[in-house]
Amino acid sequence: MNSKKFFVLFIITAFAFPLFAQTVSQPWWLSLEQGKQKFRNGDFGGALLLFEDARRERRAAYEQMERDFINFLSTRDARIIGDSLDRLERFSRDRHYTAASAALDELYYRVPKANFNNSANTALAAFDKLKDYPEAEYWIGEIYRIEGELPLALSQYRKAYSTREVLEDKGFSVTLQYKISSILRTRQEYNEMEKALLSIIGELDTLWANSNRAEITRQNIDTTAREPLPVPYDQASASFARSAMTRTLENEGISRFLELYRYNNNVVEQAHRHLGFYYAVSGRPSAQQHLMFAFLIQNTVMIQEITRRQFDFTLSDPEGRRDNRIRGLLILAEEINKNPVLLSYVQETEYYKTAYYLGASLYRNGKTTVARELWEFLASQPQAGEWYNRAIVQLRNPHFEPLVEMP
Repeated sequence: MNSKKFFVLFIITAFAFPLFAQTVSQPWWLSLEQGKQKFRNGDFGGALLLFEDARRERRAAYEQMERDFINFLSTRDARIIGDSLDRLERFSRDRHYTAASAALDELYYRVPKANFNNSANTALAAFDKLKDYPEAEYWIGEIYRIEGELPLALSQYRKAYSTREVLEDKGFSVTLQYKISSILRTRQEYNEMEKALLSIIGELDTLWANSNRAEITRQNIDTTAREPLPVPYDQASASFARSAMTRTLENEGISRFLELYRYNNNVVEQAHRHLGFYYAVSGRPSAQQHLMFAFLIQNTVMIQEITRRQFDFTLSDPEGRRDNRIRGLLILAEEINKNPVLLSYVQETEYYKTAYYLGASLYRNGKTTVARELWEFLASQPQAGEWYNRAIVQLRNPHFEPLVEMP
């Protein structure tokens, strides 16, 4: 090999090596998934690096798409066309502006084209929003939570929630709200926790929020009925329905209440439950309705699970006796105790604690008969543990739950 050829080969090798040595960037979603895997395996440091990579990679990708689209819009022909997104899109494809066309394809994949009202400027603004990666922010928050850095975790969850508009799963915003409220509860920031939980209920509990329709159902009084009957509510009748539910609970007892009503809005159950606990230990009368909703939702979910396998299941006494006002709960408890799925749900939703504090809130509000029913039910369920013991004490010597001073 002569010296000239050797020199050329040396130059090519010298300049090419750094290019091959660089780490090839991978899609942001792949970095996120790899980070999740490391998180599940307990490699939190490696997971954090991958989540930060995912956030950086997504921002860089959409910044590049934004530049490509701006460069296209800056051409003389595009400026002549104006703001018509349809015409600009056709022009970019006809004239082979491949980078701009690829940017639009990605944009339409993330956001329905109809949202842009045929405006190129509106489409351009959407690229800026898509630079955010709320899923990555959330998982970074999970790392901080695991490591006990709660202020940092809270900041990450709030950052993710503030960019929820670009979540791939829009329903995940509720998870973010619950994560925020959980940390606020742990940090004893109860006023902020209360606001977060009320926000969830206000957005997602149509019956509580008095919106135009709530998916609550009232069972046909005929015990041969197989399905609840749907009843739509407007603003006035939603309030009336809550009052009717409350009257049934207070005057006819817990079993009759559960026979008549179903409310399958499981997404707000936790919000009602935690608010109910908070209000109960604070001595607020509103604890009763929040715990009533939580307990109704819990029982609705379990009854629906049972009837999925046992279509003729009913809480009604087949002999029509009304002497035992907790018979419905006892019938349900028999099914719970032999079903692992229901036992897991009872544990997850603090079912027995909910029943206890619902009784306590009713008792504080002067509804002693139905409060006693709930405590009698708990006193028949040794598996309720602490709430079994506390219910027995209440039956022997009924008293108000001691109030807790909240910071």
